[in-house]
Amino acid sequence: MEEDFAVRYGPRLRAELAELRAASEGALEARRPVELDQQSVGRLSRMDALQGQAMAQAVDVRRAARQRVVEAALSRLESGEFGWCEACGEHIGVKRLDLDPTLVRCVGCAR
Repeated sequence: MEEDFAVRYGPRLRAELAELRAASEGALEARRPVELDQQSVGRLSRMDALQGQAMAQAVDVRRAARQRVVEAALSRLESGEFGWCEACGEHIGVKRLDLDPTLVRCVGCAR
């Protein structure tokens, strides 16, 4: 069963992790500190830039959290613990894992 999980979910998880890392790298410029040069930028433009920076940082926090979840799923996949409910120890349904292979609880325990 673990080999099936590795074949079925491994590529998907690795692809998502690569996308998350690439997106984080691509958004570096948006998260950089805003220069507060009064001569080159007006007050409203600075406010817009600060708001854009704050939004980019918030997105990056969510992206980093998802990256940790995906990395944990890959770790479970490698250790043979993937697909088992962390609460009751039963199998997590394949249909549930197909929706999100990072899930750690079966339907019953997730309620």
